[in-house]
Amino acid sequence: MKGVILHGGSGTRLRPLTYTDVKQLLPIAGKPISEYALENLMEIGIKEINIVIGSTGGDEVKKYYGDGSRWGVNISYTYQEKPVGIAHAIGLTKEFVQNDKFVVFLGDNYIQEGISKLYENFISQDFDGMLALVHVSNPSQFGIAEVKDGKITKLVEKPKIPASDLAIAGVYFLSSNVFQFIEKLVPSGRGEYEITEAYQNMVDHKLNIGYSVISGWFKDTGTVEDFLDCNRLVLDKMSSKSDINKLRKNVSGRVQIADDAFISDNSRILGPCFIGSGSRIENSYIGPFTSIGNNCKISNTEVDDTIIMDGAEINFSSNFRMRGSLIGPNVKIKTDGKTSNPIKAVLGRDSKLEF
Repeated sequence: MKGVILHGGSGTRLRPLTYTDVKQLLPIAGKPISEYALENLMEIGIKEINIVIGSTGGDEVKKYYGDGSRWGVNISYTYQEKPVGIAHAIGLTKEFVQNDKFVVFLGDNYIQEGISKLYENFISQDFDGMLALVHVSNPSQFGIAEVKDGKITKLVEKPKIPASDLAIAGVYFLSSNVFQFIEKLVPSGRGEYEITEAYQNMVDHKLNIGYSVISGWFKDTGTVEDFLDCNRLVLDKMSSKSDINKLRKNVSGRVQIADDAFISDNSRILGPCFIGSGSRIENSYIGPFTSIGNNCKISNTEVDDTIIMDGAEINFSSNFRMRGSLIGPNVKIKTDGKTSNPIKAVLGRDSKLEF
């Protein structure tokens, strides 16, 4: 069994962050969202992993994951020149997959329960392909599966009038049989090679295609709102690191703080939250569902429900509060003003904001 992580795409819905940074490398609770996908693959014993990268940020992806030795796996890379669909990206991995069965994970998706149960179902039933499905409230924004008598009958990509609320989650179990169907695809009306069409063709040709409905939550982190929501959900299931709460009276709740992070006595940390290595928190309140990266400097600030990435510096005057924000790497924010209303910001790498 081999693994594929799709790490391409332009991430337009997460701009301005994705003008300078790869969307799948943006952090959730201290690590890139795609690293959770890697961990899911490792949990089912996969050692051979191929990451499909695009023209945006491919070098950064290679720099972060390297050859995979840091995780005890072997990582190789496939280049997709243009983001023209999931099926096209999968088709490029034919040489890597060869005749093995494999699983494809979208690098910007998160599945609460992981994929161990999905994997066991796929292997035990000897499926040619299997889809993870999840009930959603907005099915027109997903690929949708129609199911009858325990079998998939129809798959439609982002239907205007959905016949089902069963969305295809961002993980695809496949055999090498899929490549013959991908090779025959033509671009859809969206200009993409649709993986739903490849699965549909396998269904029509009577291949053994199965599905499993995810019982926990699933997040596609393609928008600012979904990214922050995923951060909340991941932090909410996080356990505290060691006995940090006993050592620091101004820390409460489920909190993970790096050993070399500095928290001043006049600051308060209320979990669930994450604070990375080398960061300094002075005279500040760090509220629930906040992730702070490495080497950040936060002073005179009240912040909650926010992600602050590596190297950011925030220095507010009194009575300033930030919430629901995404602050990119090396951003600098400084203000001497006053307001009773919380501010909300989405700022890309190296931005500077003074007011």
